[in-house]
Amino acid sequence: MLTVQHYLVKIMIRIKSDKIIAGDKLISGYVYIDGDKIHVVTGEELPFDREYDKTGLYVAPGFIDTHTHGGNGYDFTGKAEDIVEGCNFHMTHGTTTICPTISAAPFTVMSEAVFEVQKAQKSPALKSNLLGAHMEGPYLSKEQCGAQCTDYITPPDSTEYEALVETAGQAIARWTYAPENDTDGVFCKYLKEHGIVPSAGHTNAIYDDMCVAMENGCNLITHLYSCTSTVTRKQGFRRLGVLETAFLSDDIYAEIIADGRHLPAELIRLILKIKGTDRVLLTTDSLAIAGTDIKEGVMVSTEFIVEDGVCKLKDRSAFAGSIATADVLVRVLVKEVGVDMTDAVKMITKVPAEVMQLNKGVLANGKDADIVVFDEDIRIDSVFVMGQQTA
Repeated sequence: MLTVQHYLVKIMIRIKSDKIIAGDKLISGYVYIDGDKIHVVTGEELPFDREYDKTGLYVAPGFIDTHTHGGNGYDFTGKAEDIVEGCNFHMTHGTTTICPTISAAPFTVMSEAVFEVQKAQKSPALKSNLLGAHMEGPYLSKEQCGAQCTDYITPPDSTEYEALVETAGQAIARWTYAPENDTDGVFCKYLKEHGIVPSAGHTNAIYDDMCVAMENGCNLITHLYSCTSTVTRKQGFRRLGVLETAFLSDDIYAEIIADGRHLPAELIRLILKIKGTDRVLLTTDSLAIAGTDIKEGVMVSTEFIVEDGVCKLKDRSAFAGSIATADVLVRVLVKEVGVDMTDAVKMITKVPAEVMQLNKGVLANGKDADIVVFDEDIRIDSVFVMGQQTA
């Protein structure tokens, strides 16, 4: 008996441009898409069924944001429908793969948020790749809590995290924690064994703590310079913190909030001078108010204002979060920091793909056909997710 699949006609799509970002090079030619995969990137004319002529525009891998709390008014700790809408909003800014981030809260609340992410992953309305939740807590440092609520910060509890991972582990992609509170690296090792990427963040860890974490599989730092420890003294002897460990270890990947506000251009240049572009990944760490006209309000009992392109505590004593989208990060790196376009794109495509072990992040044969097209000012022209144009 013939099924519907027998009548499907395979269409070869090609995208034409003189600015294709293929690894560390800009080439002129074509990206051929076969189904949901890149067939080949070449300067040669090959048979095709449909063409998108993007001459004069950059054609790049789709952006990957593994740390964002929401956007366009939608909070990623909300219902599945809100998560889908937030993901779709970020997709219009070039983010083809995303990890909705869940902040520290009562563990039952965080667990429920994971179940909503799991529902969102299955939604037919979802236009981007929802990789899984990023758990930013509750196993953090109260001394490095940042905007996280200290009432909900606790040491790792195997009873609760094992139950959640066993039930909904496929919906968790990444987990930020404070290594100094993880005795013998037990929690970190558990995450690695279950395919979840451990990340050191909101942490007061010293070098010895980080060594234990690295030995058990942690090679990622959550938003370097934001709530990460530095050199301290004990009885006169200096001890390295998370910052110095990240710089000392070539294997560690450093995530940075590259919105041009959390880190000044000079500091980003310093990070890149030490770490290089192969070990730094960009993130928005955006709040739900990203993409809205909201200028003030209350988040979890904390009053905030939005000015100077960032969200601040109402008394202006500290930042309360980012309002950036992924295209903003690339723009900041290129226009303000002075990074080459290919390197800026690499840090929000290839590098996070390596960290999360994805078949994405590079325009190359056999890679997932996630593609973003933009102009010199990194204004998004169009977006393709798994070979399908979505924006």
